[in-house]
Amino acid sequence: MTNSSPLNDDQTAQIIALAMDLARAGKTTELAEFLDHGLPLDVQDGDGNTLLMLATYRGHGQTASLLLDRGANVDLCNARGQSPLAGALFKGEDEIVALLVAAGADLEGGTPSARATAAMFGREHLLP
Repeated sequence: MTNSSPLNDDQTAQIIALAMDLARAGKTTELAEFLDHGLPLDVQDGDGNTLLMLATYRGHGQTASLLLDRGANVDLCNARGQSPLAGALFKGEDEIVALLVAAGADLEGGTPSARATAAMFGREHLLP
């Protein structure tokens, strides 16, 4: 007999926290298993960060590619209005910036926008 009872709030929070840690650490294979078992692709933590936001902010291109290939929302901002693209620009993750731009990231979305962030850090050349 299998246990099909739903997870309680604490268990759900623990699973989300574990998945966020996997994205933050670039553990692509392990994160894919969570997604394969039903974790929502655009799940957000208490600060509104998504798996994509955490992977891109830490420069994990393989993890970001997995999420984008599965349809992650490239423009979903966190609770402070920051987009994954602006975060990657801030951190100087040029390869991630190119990946997000190729995925159609909104250059004007978020606060500050990706364009404004690029201007602040002299990275305008990375944007179309």
